[in-house]
Amino acid sequence: MSGESSDSWQAMETPYDVLAARAEETWEETLAGLPVGARVTAVVIGRQPFGAFLSFGGFPQALGLARVSRMPRGRELPRVGSTVECRVYWHDARNHQVVVELREWVTDW
Repeated sequence: MSGESSDSWQAMETPYDVLAARAEETWEETLAGLPVGARVTAVVIGRQPFGAFLSFGGFPQALGLARVSRMPRGRELPRVGSTVECRVYWHDARNHQVVVELREWVTDW
């Protein structure tokens, strides 16, 4: 698509359907390795109006999501390629996504 910014979903190196299939295949390992409350480092691999998609070091098949609904007012999503610290908030079993809160979004780190 012409005019796409580098932060768009289309700018990702790996298409979403491929990432989603990998995440589904390794979902049980992801649940065991990234439990709710775990603090992890991730890289932003895509952005959408609803949040930032993440890749986790040590869990390359897992797919993370930092939802804007968890983002404090006046903040922005991190840029694609940024490394972020985050805490696992929830497991979205339907989409096989690890939902996180970014460290910069919470006060009780």
